[in-house]
Amino acid sequence: MDTGGTVSAGESIVVDELGKTFKVPVREPGLRSAVTSLFNRKTKDVVAVDEVSFTINAGEIVGFLGPNGAGKTTTLKMLSGLLHPSGGRADVLGFTPFDRDKDFLRQITLVMGNRNQLQWDLPAVDSFEMSRAVYRIPRVDFVEQRDELIELLDLGELVSKPVRNLSLGERMKAEIANSLLHRPSVLFLDEPTLGLDVTMQRRIRSFLADYNKRHNATVLLTSHYMADVEALCRRVMVINNGSLVFDGDLEALSDKFADHKTLVVTLSEPVDLSDYGEVVDDSSPSRPTIRIGGDQAASVTSRLLAEQPVLDLTIEQPPIDDVIEQAFGVEVEAESEAPA
Repeated sequence: MDTGGTVSAGESIVVDELGKTFKVPVREPGLRSAVTSLFNRKTKDVVAVDEVSFTINAGEIVGFLGPNGAGKTTTLKMLSGLLHPSGGRADVLGFTPFDRDKDFLRQITLVMGNRNQLQWDLPAVDSFEMSRAVYRIPRVDFVEQRDELIELLDLGELVSKPVRNLSLGERMKAEIANSLLHRPSVLFLDEPTLGLDVTMQRRIRSFLADYNKRHNATVLLTSHYMADVEALCRRVMVINNGSLVFDGDLEALSDKFADHKTLVVTLSEPVDLSDYGEVVDDSSPSRPTIRIGGDQAASVTSRLLAEQPVLDLTIEQPPIDDVIEQAFGVEVEAESEAPA
């Protein structure tokens, strides 16, 4: 067992210059190239994660954001021990993940929204029993935890149906229950609400927040649904092209990368507000929305209140997905200006 003490008290995850490079086969199209590659195989190095460093404290829920191919899933797989890194180190609960120590595996879980861990033709409750055997959960503890998860996730009689007969949302809830039966203290969640409807997404988010509070669990969450991040995470990390672009408060991310704000103005009578900013929504003439520069909120608001028949005015940050897109743009521009 690796308990080298590299994780300080209060820290669940410590990552130091963690990297992963894959060797990808390369060949030209055509039969001749296919035959040649059998004897002279050519490869190229593809950097998936490039010397990433961060620390996550016990009980934190951290959003891990980035576009497809940015390195999110690769990082989660290294932290859960499924992949061996090419360089750097990772410590989770004092263990080196890729050693796959039994005591380490009993304390973590990896939930992937696009992967099925339940037995397809069996009822979910039978897969729960298999998990009990794998993790050697005492019967009394297992029954208590199973029944609690069934109640919290509103699974009810669904666990008695074959998994293939469940809807995507029902199956995802059963997957989460199965992954938490051993009551892990670190959760790696890769798109846990992928493909679910809004109601089911909200229910899953509520459950995860409750689990975090009950057990002081550490959660590293990837999601393309910004509602997941906004509802659960105070801290976010943005990864792009394998490198961290940002690590900090969700609100600070908006402040750092957003170059505009929106004003929703309620008027006693319709007025043209194009002199105050870009009108982006005038579908309701008495309640237009205008876009202004991020540093203009105070001055434009003062002018509006003094010059126009304003009944109400709301200043809004741009949607977080717009902010993330802006963050990626900043990173791409920075790379293009770097010397060769």
